[in-house]
Amino acid sequence: MNLGFDLDKVFVDYPPLIPDSVLNHLYKKKANGVLIYRIPSRPEQILRSLIHLPFLRPKIKKNIEFLESISKKEHKLYLISSRFSFLEQTTHKLTKKHGFDKIFDEMYFNFSNQQPHLFKDNILKKLKIDRYVDDDFHLLKYVAKQNKNTKFFWLNPQRKTHMLTRNITAISSLADMLK
Repeated sequence: MNLGFDLDKVFVDYPPLIPDSVLNHLYKKKANGVLIYRIPSRPEQILRSLIHLPFLRPKIKKNIEFLESISKKEHKLYLISSRFSFLEQTTHKLTKKHGFDKIFDEMYFNFSNQQPHLFKDNILKKLKIDRYVDDDFHLLKYVAKQNKNTKFFWLNPQRKTHMLTRNITAISSLADMLK
């Protein structure tokens, strides 16, 4: 089975003391009902590069432990992150620091600065992902419509596991994706 995972809020947390809502507000918007992600201005890129430094992005240990417990004989593991190109160096440092290059079969990053939902849609189709986990519900709603045979999981630790749409299920733990 081909399993895909987002990076931020799935395997690495946001920086301490910065509310999720602030980061999400800076990053995502809807215009006339269409999902659009903002590529930050140069000053904001500098700020965001600082808050993306590996020491400010603690790993989510229980999720990494779950991933390490999955049999690589039964599953191909893919990291699919929509991080933009201005985060390329810090992303490589982070993935090396946490050993993601040894855990995942392949890693894909949006260093070409495509719209994140379009980037992920292309990668999901290319890899024929069977199950995909992300913390961005709006993105999942978009890719779920484009990939009807893929099971999507919205990782949201505050919610109990339940189906939201035909192919999107809310989960509070990564282990729930294999049930």
